[in-house]
Amino acid sequence: MTAFDCYKTYLAFKNHFTRDTFDYFKYGGKTNASVASFNKRRDRYFFEKMSRQKKDDEIVDYFTAIFSQCDDPQRMWIGEIIQTGDEKYKDWQKKVQSLSYIFRQEMEHLFEDIDFNSVFVCEQGKHPVLVKEHLKKNVSIESLIILDALVQYKKRFDSKLDDFVWKTVSLKVDKYKPFLLNSIDLDKYKKVLRRIVM
Repeated sequence: MTAFDCYKTYLAFKNHFTRDTFDYFKYGGKTNASVASFNKRRDRYFFEKMSRQKKDDEIVDYFTAIFSQCDDPQRMWIGEIIQTGDEKYKDWQKKVQSLSYIFRQEMEHLFEDIDFNSVFVCEQGKHPVLVKEHLKKNVSIESLIILDALVQYKKRFDSKLDDFVWKTVSLKVDKYKPFLLNSIDLDKYKKVLRRIVM
């Protein structure tokens, strides 16, 4: 991957995680960017360095990590990525490697004092227990995605919650979901959840 290709990948991820209408997979990670605009950028060296140091699939994982782990991808800027990107990428790699353990720990905590259905009760305009626990950082974005894949709670939440906080979380779940679910065995997580709530 050239430095310019790396830059286009960055733009594709930025568009994917911040726009409802852009889909990284639908457009094959492609964006409209010109070499001239790339050559004018002061941060061009970052993309040149990355293209030399990382393989193509590592670059995709890198940007997946950066955009999926930030609180608000809309506010993510390249300076922040340059400063903290490598650290966030390493943390994300550790998280993904131990995801089944993290999921089990989070689910044990989540269902410790509350029954299964109560976690998903969503009244008009009020955040459910699941969302509150995510906002407290007790439930990761990965666990939200896995739970949605298993019990399909998100459509109901989307219909009843209209606040900025939920919309930001909901968009991140939608955008990160295809990247995460393509890399895990969902049956394994179904068994973990079943053991905890049964």
